[in-house]
Amino acid sequence: MRFLLALAAFAAAAAPFVPQRSAPPPAEVVWPTQVDGRPLTRIAPTAFDRRLARDFPGRIARFSDGRSQVVLRHVGEATRQLHPVRDCFAAIGYRVVPVPMQRSPNGALSSCFEATRDGRTLRICERVVATDGSSMPDVSSWYWPALLGTSPGPWLAITIVTRIR
Repeated sequence: MRFLLALAAFAAAAAPFVPQRSAPPPAEVVWPTQVDGRPLTRIAPTAFDRRLARDFPGRIARFSDGRSQVVLRHVGEATRQLHPVRDCFAAIGYRVVPVPMQRSPNGALSSCFEATRDGRTLRICERVVATDGSSMPDVSSWYWPALLGTSPGPWLAITIVTRIR
């Protein structure tokens, strides 16, 4: 039993170092026109968006659905550079508190949290959708199936940011 646990631990530790196909990001992405039944309007990227996108191994775009900002990240392979958005909010000084998952109109689950800073509170929900329509409620649950090839890519990480206070 110990041998199997040690073998599993070794495999988990070594997996990020396994050589992966290094496909260049697609030159152009056809972004969805709606998310969760709400039409999207493209928002011009800010200097901060351009800086984040510069080293990202995919494409990033920001939209509005009329009440929330929707950030879409498109990747073609498993990468640690697609990381949970809660890490970004915590890194820039927001107090991050997990809240219950949210179900989209089509039944997909999204992991959610509230982020508070300077008297402003945001509700952020995130999920990753594969090309076959299957979805994972967060980036962490996406990574291993993507790395091991059991989830078909490319993938679209959907992040919905709604101001609640």
